[in-house]
Amino acid sequence: MNNIEILANKLGVKVGQVEAVLKLLEEGATIPFIARYRKEMTGSLDEEQIREIDKEYTYLENLLKRKEDVIRLIEEKDLMTDELRVSILACEKLSDVEDLYRPFKEKKKTKASEAIKMGLEPLAKKIMSFPVTGTLEQLAKGYNCEPDKALEGAKYIIAEWISDNAYYRKLIKKEIWNNGFITSQIKKKASDEKKVYQMYYDFQEKIKYAKHYRVLAMNRGENEKVLTVSLDFDKDSILEMLEKKIIKNSSSFVVFFVKEAIIDSLKRLIYPSVEREIRADLTDMAEKKAIGTFQDNLEHLLMTKPVKDKVVLGFDPAFRTGCKLAVLNPYGNVLEISTIYPHEPKNEKEKSTIVLQDLIRKYGVQIIAIGNGTASRESEAFVASAIKGTNVLYNLVSEAGASVYSASPLAIEEFPHLTVEKRSAISIGRRVQDPLSELVKIDPKSIGVGEYQHDVNQKELSEALDFTVAKIVNEIGVNINTASQSILRYISGLTKKTIDSILKFREKKNFTNREEVKALPGFSDKVYEQAIGFLRIIDGDNALDKTRIHPESYDLTWKILKVLGLDLKDFGTEAFNETLKKADATTLANDLDADTYTVADILDELQHPGQDYRDKLDDIVLKSDVLSINDLKEGMELKGTVRNVTSFGAFVDIGLHDDGLVHVSKMSKSFVKNPNDILSVGDIVTVYVCGIDLEKEKVQLSLIKS
Repeated sequence: MNNIEILANKLGVKVGQVEAVLKLLEEGATIPFIARYRKEMTGSLDEEQIREIDKEYTYLENLLKRKEDVIRLIEEKDLMTDELRVSILACEKLSDVEDLYRPFKEKKKTKASEAIKMGLEPLAKKIMSFPVTGTLEQLAKGYNCEPDKALEGAKYIIAEWISDNAYYRKLIKKEIWNNGFITSQIKKKASDEKKVYQMYYDFQEKIKYAKHYRVLAMNRGENEKVLTVSLDFDKDSILEMLEKKIIKNSSSFVVFFVKEAIIDSLKRLIYPSVEREIRADLTDMAEKKAIGTFQDNLEHLLMTKPVKDKVVLGFDPAFRTGCKLAVLNPYGNVLEISTIYPHEPKNEKEKSTIVLQDLIRKYGVQIIAIGNGTASRESEAFVASAIKGTNVLYNLVSEAGASVYSASPLAIEEFPHLTVEKRSAISIGRRVQDPLSELVKIDPKSIGVGEYQHDVNQKELSEALDFTVAKIVNEIGVNINTASQSILRYISGLTKKTIDSILKFREKKNFTNREEVKALPGFSDKVYEQAIGFLRIIDGDNALDKTRIHPESYDLTWKILKVLGLDLKDFGTEAFNETLKKADATTLANDLDADTYTVADILDELQHPGQDYRDKLDDIVLKSDVLSINDLKEGMELKGTVRNVTSFGAFVDIGLHDDGLVHVSKMSKSFVKNPNDILSVGDIVTVYVCGIDLEKEKVQLSLIKS
């Protein structure tokens, strides 16, 4: 099979789908564009599948190149056999190729290579023929050195032969993986004051069942010199297995000598490298799982439902430096900035209440967004008291990354005359109004919805998170007349040059049609093709420009409207939509010689022009009064917002300073393998209090009503 066939089998898709994706990518198409506008070619593969094809194909191509290089290098030594060639070409992993190449590699100076230089390889071969007559001393004579020295050298050569045998290595690795344990112990004189790694002071878990978050925790503890991590396995059974494979004649007088060579090979050569490989494999799998969890959480956070058409007050809590307030109009524009000091050390509660109430009255504030950082509990109590008797509601907002954005060049450019804290208040308020538009300004790694994010491959993490942001931004699309530079950089096909062209055009006037975009500097036909479907013009000359329908399909859209007897002047009316609902995409596609995927998308988009998928989600939880841990009782029913999902459970904001934990065991009456199957970041859930620790101020929650 070629790589395309291998990939199709592995991913469970058709060869034609893989070929179509690779061809489109080679032609410069982006993943969002392919997923949205080339469904007829790919069989409607989504962004994740297209990205996986791209990544896996690159890996397979690199693997094939390495196979070809290894075959060439072995052929140059005139040592290639048909069996070896077949084995190399059948390898599915790079490490397997390297294992087969190991015996032929030009080695650095080793004990075995030195022995070979001394001319002791013939002696090693004689020993491995398992003779039955004579003695080791007799075999070792005539090699220009003492028999003991010759035998020592021969043992090193045999040990290296065993180590270089790919078949033996594969067996040993499989045995350790399936039956071994990963263990950790606390180091002598280790410093772990907060007992972060307490559960790993004397810990073991079967390697093949090792939880990814435990692997990452042990890795971190090892790096911080708190833990010693190792693999524990049955060395005797492995030795016995190798002896059966290697010793051809148990009655030979060399058997004991060969056993010693096997032990030396295992202890000095095989175990150290195989253990490194297994630890690397465990880490690789753990990192992939952790990155996947971060991606899932980030995706759901970015898809949080925006609060539209509301005047919001962003509230950045603090003690000594005062709480910063930012009043924002429904479009996120700053109306007024203020600072109050309701907490220690000034305790100006009365004065602060007057300032807050004046701002509420002056601008008609409807929602207060309170950051959940330092002084948030005290600020929540203050706000709840100040808004009593009004219709104003409040929401606790994650501050994760707000300080990163506030100190960034982007924030400085937007608000050059404001302090970092005042910019933070604006960011907190905007996170309620339009979470996606605000969060794209921040490095995704700073948003704080991952687990062990600093312990994984940072390049792979960044690529995965950037892909997730781009996927969501393009899925929702942007209004080209209001979209920020930050969000435009995630739009399919756009570059810094084309974004600058858009912003420069907007300085003079708004876009009125998509054709104007085509004429901008930097917009080649390819760039325009890739980007334009994700750029909306809401109140333009052409009603289709506010939809996801690509201009390349406008002619088809007009034909569909004509067949259905519809006029765009009735766009959005009940009668217009009813006719569209009754239309059959397959019939229309056949009649108009078009593909069904595109026709179905056009019909859907005409019914929901430029729809924001986030509008279908649950509203955020808004409150009017503070909740104290002392108010809680076991069995109490509460509404909350999922803030983070990890492998062991989910953290839910129920209005306390710290989020409550729903352990994975409390998510369902059935076994839950992955918490992400049950909950996602941003979900509004009903939870039940099942445990209260007043001393530690921790709350255990359950999704199961007792």
